[in-house]
Amino acid sequence: MNFEFFVVKRLIGGKSHKSSISAPIIKIAIMAIAIGVVMMLVSFATGLGLQEKIRDKIAAFNGHINISNYDNNSSQVTLTPVDKNQEFYPEFNKVEGIAHVQAVATKFGIIRTETDFEGVIVKGVGTDYNWNYFKDFLVEGELPNVADKLNDEVLISSYLANRLQLNVGDKIPTYFLRDGSERPLTRGFVITGIYDSGFMEFDKLYVLADIRHIQRLNRWEENQVGNFEVFLNDFNEIDKKGQEVYENTGSFLDTQTITQTYYSIFEWLALFDFNIALIIGIMILVAGINMITALLVLILERTQMIGILKALGGNDWSIRKIFLYNAGYLIIKGLFWGNLIGLGLLLLQKYFKLVPLDPSTYYVTEVPVYLNWDYILAVNLGTLVLCMLMLIIPSIIISKISPSRAIKFE
Repeated sequence: MNFEFFVVKRLIGGKSHKSSISAPIIKIAIMAIAIGVVMMLVSFATGLGLQEKIRDKIAAFNGHINISNYDNNSSQVTLTPVDKNQEFYPEFNKVEGIAHVQAVATKFGIIRTETDFEGVIVKGVGTDYNWNYFKDFLVEGELPNVADKLNDEVLISSYLANRLQLNVGDKIPTYFLRDGSERPLTRGFVITGIYDSGFMEFDKLYVLADIRHIQRLNRWEENQVGNFEVFLNDFNEIDKKGQEVYENTGSFLDTQTITQTYYSIFEWLALFDFNIALIIGIMILVAGINMITALLVLILERTQMIGILKALGGNDWSIRKIFLYNAGYLIIKGLFWGNLIGLGLLLLQKYFKLVPLDPSTYYVTEVPVYLNWDYILAVNLGTLVLCMLMLIIPSIIISKISPSRAIKFE
């Protein structure tokens, strides 16, 4: 083994190596490994980051699973109330993996200013509401207080604020239609905060207010709400947990996961998995071909050395291992530079947001970055193992070299 490592050291560190024919080929192979690793890391980090960011934004406005009454209503506005006294509320003990359950209600309204108007969905929330997402979205002011006595504080989006030329502290008259020919009801809400989720489909619509306003406008009892939003600990189990929640909510209630409600968006997100797999396959194939080329050139250049080693009693496998060790060193060198460059670029994007995106197309304002040791280690180990496996077959050429001819080879 010491002899093999000595030969490897001579192969990769000797002065003659720097001026040899294989030197530029080896540099190209290392560069191919490094570029491949950069591309794979960027694909994983941005693809998974975009998936996580978008699904978190959808969950912020809808929860992961929605529980409501059966009706023919396909809009985002609540028509038929649900009794708040349910076995699954406030703790859903019958299903594991439920992080939180909250009661909400929605009602269509029209914000009217002196110069303009805009249709919105006023979402009523209570003391059980999870504000964690909106704390991240908040760009100005503060979140409305729904814990104390009923007040007129509301949270609106920056889109609506810019569209209607509103600021924190402004009073916004909001009109709510009633059944029949009755005159619309009016509420004078006060803007206490402005949020920006970057998800224009929701930012154009949602205004958050105290749920007691919706209950009074709909003439509901205190224990009546529009629907329940369920949050999961693990989004990857959403289909399984959605079925379990459905089975444990009673025959008069319907459940829908956000993957069902926003099917087209999640189908689009699923394409990122295919894109990531395609990029990884191409990059590993390119890196492997470059390494095979470098190994074959190296073997050809060291034909005389192979003949001498065989004449001295070296067997085919021990000589093949020498070249595989050398190839492994070159792969690790490429991995080092690939990780250094790739992770450096990703960290720059994560903290300085250098690459923007159009939120109307991608639902985010900049390229999101998701860093996780699982896929970083998988990329490195996978590249090393697959490239080494690809090199075993071309190394068989060593067994075909005759010592007597090899020693005379020039």
